[in-house]
Amino acid sequence: MSTTNLQKTIASANGLEATRLAYHQMTTGSSPLDAAVAGVTLLEDDPDELTVGYGGLPDGSGEVTLDAAVMDGPQHRGGSVIGLKNVRHAAQVARLVMQQTRRAMLCGDGALEFARANGFVEENLLTEKARQIWLYWKRLECRGKDWLPPQPGEFDAETIAEFERYYPITGEKASGGTVHLAARDAGSDLACATTTSGHCFKMPGRVGDSPIFGAGLYVDNNMGTCGSVGHGEANLLNCSSFQAVYQMGRGASPIDAGLETLAMIAQHAAAHERDDAGKIAFNLQLFLLHKDGRHAGVAIRGAKQIAVTDGDGTRLEACVNL
Repeated sequence: MSTTNLQKTIASANGLEATRLAYHQMTTGSSPLDAAVAGVTLLEDDPDELTVGYGGLPDGSGEVTLDAAVMDGPQHRGGSVIGLKNVRHAAQVARLVMQQTRRAMLCGDGALEFARANGFVEENLLTEKARQIWLYWKRLECRGKDWLPPQPGEFDAETIAEFERYYPITGEKASGGTVHLAARDAGSDLACATTTSGHCFKMPGRVGDSPIFGAGLYVDNNMGTCGSVGHGEANLLNCSSFQAVYQMGRGASPIDAGLETLAMIAQHAAAHERDDAGKIAFNLQLFLLHKDGRHAGVAIRGAKQIAVTDGDGTRLEACVNL
């Protein structure tokens, strides 16, 4: 949580370097929207970031499909792509949907055709690293059916460790993968971008909250911006980002708006989203940036962090838990 500052970028914890780049972009004249897209593009290009773009973990059938959205405060417009295949820079495609069309969302083959029209290079997004992690999951998931279980020494330690990071066998399920980044310039204009390969090994065709305005991200230039990572279905059913932004617009601080939104989500959680004791079995993080420059990261539980770059430097700060 922070007091008012001028230019500022915030992101999910995996976007630390993305906030640094986006902040630099704004100091050299980029708009908040272009800065946010540049920041998340850094992660989309990184094959070791298994949550987005090139190298993102695939769905249950072994295919990488990407979702992304951008929203610009001054114009109150956005663009979104859903289920994009073979193009790593999903956030850039989403920005062009906003800039070149009368539409807000494109999905599947239509999103790919639009990317082709704009000259994006097609490639296989499934890296060998991600394929091995998926194959390890497949062997575990389908053991006793069509596949034999993994044998000792068959998969290397890094593959198993990465699998357990994103898909733990015991305890709370991992929240999948997403990068969200929001930016505020010296004139207090706002924008944000979210990009993801979705929950690892997701049901083919599943759409999460990341490309949906009002759920995975939302901006009102007179109020603030909010984005999220975690259990997307909870965000979709509660319009979480919209709720948080409008609470800030009605006078709530970023931290109060975030915690109140999480409390509402927790209250609405379905029986299958709770453990045997009735407690919430999923996690969710919100990243809020007020019109006046204050920010906060909140989470349902755990040692979660928010990435920040502003006049005080680049850093990770602890999220406040519900």
